[in-house]
Amino acid sequence: MEKKAYFHLPGLFEFYEFYKVFLPLFRSHGEYFYDWCEIGSIYGAPADCLWGGGRVGFGDAAPEDVADLMKEYDISSRLTFSNSLLEEKHLSDKRCNDLCALFERNGKAENGVILSSDLLLSYLQRNYPAFYFVSSTTKVLRDFEAFRAESERPEFRYVVPDFRLNKAFSELNTLTPACKQKVEFLCNECCWFDCYDRKNCYENVSRKSLGEDCEDHACVSPTAARGYRFSDAMKNPGFIGLSDIENTYVPQGFSQFKIEGRSLGSAIILEFLLYYMTKPEHQLKVREEIYLSSSLDLF
Repeated sequence: MEKKAYFHLPGLFEFYEFYKVFLPLFRSHGEYFYDWCEIGSIYGAPADCLWGGGRVGFGDAAPEDVADLMKEYDISSRLTFSNSLLEEKHLSDKRCNDLCALFERNGKAENGVILSSDLLLSYLQRNYPAFYFVSSTTKVLRDFEAFRAESERPEFRYVVPDFRLNKAFSELNTLTPACKQKVEFLCNECCWFDCYDRKNCYENVSRKSLGEDCEDHACVSPTAARGYRFSDAMKNPGFIGLSDIENTYVPQGFSQFKIEGRSLGSAIILEFLLYYMTKPEHQLKVREEIYLSSSLDLF
C-alpha cells in the first residue's frame, strides 16, 4: 500500500505499563508489523478527571511518567476531555489545567485533546494554543449532514463520527479530500447497532466525572450482560476490519482509525494490536514478548 493507515490507540494513562513494553517492541522490530500502518496517537485520561468523558477513567499512571514515555517515542498524546456537560465554573479545575500544561508542548510530536464541549474548546484555544483538537464520538453525530458540517469546522483536525456512519460510503465519498483526511473511524465498537440511547449513556459518564450522585446508566442493548467481546464487535454492522482498511477505506482517501478499549484489560488491547497492526506470521512472537514480561499483569 502506498498510503498509510494511522491507528489511535486507547489507554494513555490506563495502560501505561503495557505501552512501556509494547512501544520498544514496535520500534525495534518493525518487521513484525505492517509497514503501511503507524501509531497516530495514544489517548486517555487519569481516573477521576473532571473534564473526562466517554468512559469512566481508571488510569493511575503518573502523568510525568506518561509524558516522558510519549516523548521518548515521539508519539502524539491525546487527553480525553470529552465531558459534554461542563460549565464555566469547571474550567478552572487545577488537575485538568496541570495536565494541559504538561502535555501541550512535550517533545517533537504534536499533542491533542478529544472533546465534546464547545465551551472547553474555546477555553483551550485561548490558554493552550499548541494543542490540536478532535471532535469526540460522544457527540453521537449520526446524521450525515451534521457530521459533514462538523468535519468542515477548521478548529478540528479530526472528527469521529458515530459508528453507524462507518459504512455510509455513498455519503462519505461526497466529502472533500481534505475532510476525508479528518474522518477518524471508530473501528471496533461493540455497542448495539440499533441503540437509541447512546447519547444518554455518554452523558451519564459526564455526570459521574463531575462528581454528581447518579445511578449507573441502564444499557438498552439486548446483549448488554455479555459485556465487551471482540468476537461480538466483529459481527457488528459498523465493524471495520483489517481488510476493510486495506482494500476500501485507505484507497478511497481515509487514513485515520480509532480503536476503543480504555475500560478493557490490557490483554484485550494486545489482541486489538495483533489483529490490526501485526503480521500473522509474527503474532505469536509479539504475544510471547508481551506475556513473558515480568512487569505486566495482563489480566
